[in-house]
Amino acid sequence: MSEFTYKRMDGRDLSADDIKRIIKERNIRFIKLQFVDINGQVKNISIPASHIDKILANEIMLDGSSIKGFRSIETSDMFFYPDKNTFEILPWRDIEGYESARIICDIYNADGTPFEGCPRCNLKRLMNEAKKLGFTMNMGPEAEFFLFSKDENGNITTSTMDNAGYYDIGPEDLGEDVRSDIVNTLQEMNFDIEASHHEVADGQHEVDFKYADILTTADNVATFKVVVKAIAALHELHATFMPKPIFGINGSGMHCNISLFKDGKNAFYDENAEYQLSDTAKYAIGGLLKHIKSITAILNPTVNSYKRLVPGYEAPVYLAWSLANRSALLRVPAKRGVATRVELRSPDPSCNPYLAFATILEACLDGIRNKIEPPAPVDSNIYKLTSKERKRQKIDSLPGTLIDAVELLDKSLVANAALGQHIMTEFVTAKEKEWDDYRTCVTQWEINKYLARY
Repeated sequence: MSEFTYKRMDGRDLSADDIKRIIKERNIRFIKLQFVDINGQVKNISIPASHIDKILANEIMLDGSSIKGFRSIETSDMFFYPDKNTFEILPWRDIEGYESARIICDIYNADGTPFEGCPRCNLKRLMNEAKKLGFTMNMGPEAEFFLFSKDENGNITTSTMDNAGYYDIGPEDLGEDVRSDIVNTLQEMNFDIEASHHEVADGQHEVDFKYADILTTADNVATFKVVVKAIAALHELHATFMPKPIFGINGSGMHCNISLFKDGKNAFYDENAEYQLSDTAKYAIGGLLKHIKSITAILNPTVNSYKRLVPGYEAPVYLAWSLANRSALLRVPAKRGVATRVELRSPDPSCNPYLAFATILEACLDGIRNKIEPPAPVDSNIYKLTSKERKRQKIDSLPGTLIDAVELLDKSLVANAALGQHIMTEFVTAKEKEWDDYRTCVTQWEINKYLARY
């Protein structure tokens, strides 16, 4: 496996000596070794900074049997392999003059091989497959989130802290200070922040950071979620990336701006082609449209995800592409040249970014390998088409429930290639259990609907 590493925004490659110098200069007491599980949850172990030599020599161990989806108790010894370029100070963890830092890690087996169930290692594997074809993929995500108030006992509510709307300003937008603190913290951690604003729904927000290769971006998404939640907590608020926390208003998405590069040039751009989109771009679109249903369980991995994926709330559910039309699943923004990209609008921020980007990459590569031609672009508002009109135009829709999506995932050769057998088996098993828990749960809606009537 070639050693893909995090690309720091400051352009530096950190050495062991750099890290040791920073630890001394900044009086860093603890190093948090971070990784993500199959569900995309950030995990960590805190190690005294005095053990930095052991950390950088890959000597810190992990009990893999304690992490869902990792190892059985018989083969549980695993090791943290830190990516030195991800070393960052955690600005909100300055306690009495002592600071903490983090390093994002790959998880390796005891024999020194990458663990096939580590989402970060798996993404590197897919990046190697793309490299064989000469491609690297860049990704620019737009992850939305809600800020909710807490009650007098500190319990989370679904009461939004404001009733502002898209691009509103203060005093209606009460989240300005929180977003400013989030941006400042991310900048201290070397993020290149492009914009922040209030989103469409009450209490909904967005902070956008610069695109990068898919490994760096997956690391950034994981870090972004940690920072947003930590800063919200300092304001006595709860930040959530749950896709649809409130019925009747827009849910949170994570639109993904995708581009492929080859020989240092944007492989999606062809000045002389129709729409100035290269054959590579068209085949990638064709691959995404062909396989999107089978990877939806990865891009939208919760029961709640499918409460967002309904018409009428700006969430795309129809399989089509367009040059501008936001009712289409795939949109090609107007910029060309190096900025040529395809925006996939269905993912939501509850997804594991490492798995999501792996499946998106494999779907694009399959389209390119097999020269999958996309249908003609759709310019009309698909939401206003009748079911007969959509059927006549052969516009399919995404799966309507998690279990439908999981069944399609389990049968998909592309998804299996993107995830590997270990991750596929563990993910499908976990999601089938999640669906069964939901299916058998008696909800308040059922009580309200049936208790008095029957």
